[in-house]
Amino acid sequence: MIRSFLTATLLATSALAALPAAAQVPPGNSAPQPVPIVDTVPEAKDVRFPGTLQVNVDATDTQRGIFRVTETIPVPAAGHMVLLFPKWLPGAHSPRGEIEKLAGLVIKGNGQVIPWTRDTVDVFAFHVDVPAGVTALEASFQFISATKGDQGRIVATPTMISMEPNSVSLYPAGYFTRQIPVQMTVKYPDGWTAAGALKAQVTGSTYAYEPTNYEVLVDSPMLAGKYGRVVPLSSRVNLNLFADDPAELAATPAQIDAHKRLVEQAVKTFGAQHYDRYEFLLSITDQLGGIGLEHHRSSENGATPGYFTKWDDGPGRRNLLPHEFTHSWDGKFRRGADLWTPDFRMPMRDSLLWVYEGQTQFWGYILQARSGMVSKQDTLDQLAAIAASYDSQRARDWRDLLDTTNDPIISARRPKGWTSWQRSEDYYNEGLLVWMEVDSRLRELSGGKKSIDDFARAFFGVRDGDWGELTYTFEDVAATLNKIQPYDWATLLRQRLTEHAPGAPISGFERNGYRLTYADTPTPSFKSGESSRKITDLTYSGGMIVSETESKGAITGVSWGSPAFNAGLTIGSTIVSVNGQPYSGDALKKAIRAAQTTTGQAGGTPVQLIVRQQDAYRTVALDWHGGLRYPRLEKIGKGDSGLDRLLAPR
Repeated sequence: MIRSFLTATLLATSALAALPAAAQVPPGNSAPQPVPIVDTVPEAKDVRFPGTLQVNVDATDTQRGIFRVTETIPVPAAGHMVLLFPKWLPGAHSPRGEIEKLAGLVIKGNGQVIPWTRDTVDVFAFHVDVPAGVTALEASFQFISATKGDQGRIVATPTMISMEPNSVSLYPAGYFTRQIPVQMTVKYPDGWTAAGALKAQVTGSTYAYEPTNYEVLVDSPMLAGKYGRVVPLSSRVNLNLFADDPAELAATPAQIDAHKRLVEQAVKTFGAQHYDRYEFLLSITDQLGGIGLEHHRSSENGATPGYFTKWDDGPGRRNLLPHEFTHSWDGKFRRGADLWTPDFRMPMRDSLLWVYEGQTQFWGYILQARSGMVSKQDTLDQLAAIAASYDSQRARDWRDLLDTTNDPIISARRPKGWTSWQRSEDYYNEGLLVWMEVDSRLRELSGGKKSIDDFARAFFGVRDGDWGELTYTFEDVAATLNKIQPYDWATLLRQRLTEHAPGAPISGFERNGYRLTYADTPTPSFKSGESSRKITDLTYSGGMIVSETESKGAITGVSWGSPAFNAGLTIGSTIVSVNGQPYSGDALKKAIRAAQTTTGQAGGTPVQLIVRQQDAYRTVALDWHGGLRYPRLEKIGKGDSGLDRLLAPR
């Protein structure tokens, strides 16, 4: 809502007059009124920008992570002009453009420096008064990559570069980004190769990318490196691999075949392809910052060393590619109407992320099983861990699922002390649980004739070859489901999105033939997760997670309302001893087993912990007597269930 300054002043004055005398401003005290905010940045319009941006990037300084940019920006007319640095980024669902890493900005016209002024309201905007006779601006600046994790994501190392065009370019305000022509050239270190969705003319290590529009450019990142290889997965899809160590690029034929089946199963599932070609950009590294980011015709994927070489150790990060590939259909082609924006300045509204990310999360796990990238049993075990995690949290008491779609903007993935109570981006995994329920109800209501596969083809499998954006609303989702199988889907979905019911919405598993149970031994998938994260996970065995890294014994998670919580444990504390013995994960598990009672209720001897918090030590009694508990899905009945059929290859 926009109100005039005069109206606001009158309202403030009348409100002040209505206050009791004691609450009014004392006579003689200063009482200012606000300076009105005037937006001087032109609104984006769906008209063509007259000219082509030329962006040239020198990305050879990988040792220091400094990208040097020179950009030529045509001038439509002399006078006032505003240049923007991308702010609201697709896939981030929030204003995450790293404007703080832009440095050394100098703007010239006809060789003369033209002063710029940063907007005082939108710090991503730069105002320039273009002199008469100037037909193009020459902007130069540096984008300075993080060199430590506490500065942000590291995007340049001596062996690899993650090049995101939004970080190394400015664009003119006043136009839809799809209406701004652009051509980018990047010089990489000698001997390196690069991959991305945009085709390029390659001369040595310089890549001159094909002309496109600014929206597509920002959606087309590049991954470059000293060691790389390309593996074709289909006639239209490639797996581009880069690693710190060339030995990490070696993949067995069976491993490559699993990736090929991922493409095959996704196309069969959705029934269309929304790209002319698609490039998986996979970095295998512990130096470049980790990432999992969707784009329409590519995806940025980061895995730690061992992606191929430790394949048999467990699922690892193999859910990443199925998830990001699904986004080409869900999130990029089909996109929530309030999330789509004409430029990178207009705020995004995230209310439909339970579809965008929640259903993508769902399909990521289904496609990993259908393709064989992860076994069916490991997939079941991972789904059990998700169901148990949300079923044990108390956060739904006060915060509904829909409100978590605001979390990318609220917290921008900054660490939280009490995630189990504060909530985080739960539209991913709790969204998965909702879509599992949708699948189970479709099967039940149709007598097994319909499933969520029918929804996938109806909603995502339209307009084959179209890689624009087709937006939708909540009503469109419900209407599509209703065409597949008549039911009051709108009421069900609204209930799941806004309810404060105890536990998680896990009835879809039981309706699909499996129930959530607990055993005293972890599944291989659970153990693999503990090993890769270097933790002892006692979330369901007292309510805490403990680090096994160099900060051994440090508590990294406590479940709100759990016995660990009730004992006063918190993140930032370190367990020094267990029942008088030095801390180890095994010693803590042994003590929990010893404290178990037949009923699992209080009555036995609590586990005695000595805990250090900052410089203080204290003794804590962990009053948990349920023993060790690890989640798993237990099959109900015999024969193939709905979930069995859901995970089976097409």
